[in-house]
Amino acid sequence: MADASERVLEYLAEVEAAAEDVLTTKQQIVDLDSKRNRNREALSALRRELADTEKVKVCFGNMFIKFPKSKAREMIQRDHEQLDREINDLHKELKAKVNRLNELQGKPELRGYSLSPLSSEEIRAVNSLLKV
Repeated sequence: MADASERVLEYLAEVEAAAEDVLTTKQQIVDLDSKRNRNREALSALRRELADTEKVKVCFGNMFIKFPKSKAREMIQRDHEQLDREINDLHKELKAKVNRLNELQGKPELRGYSLSPLSSEEIRAVNSLLKV
């Protein structure tokens, strides 16, 4: 009897850990996405700025530093691209973690969850086939 209850507790702990892992990854995606949105806002603010100033004030931590406008835009764009890569990687990890959680719970694997969009080359190839 004690052996069965230990197995149940181990199972529940494993499911709980997998669920916590899924939730943590989702929260990381939300946090990175909000940072990406702030970057998008900063880029649009740089575009809208009509002043003839060559330098803009950029906030780093708790201080503002004057930077050339082109350098600031370049830094924000690089950060934006890095965030995109990190979010895409987390989405891929999340798919595997959700499948693992479903497997532990005895649920079937999600259908269509691992689909990926066609690349631009694949779209061109399909379009060329359809035009013939």
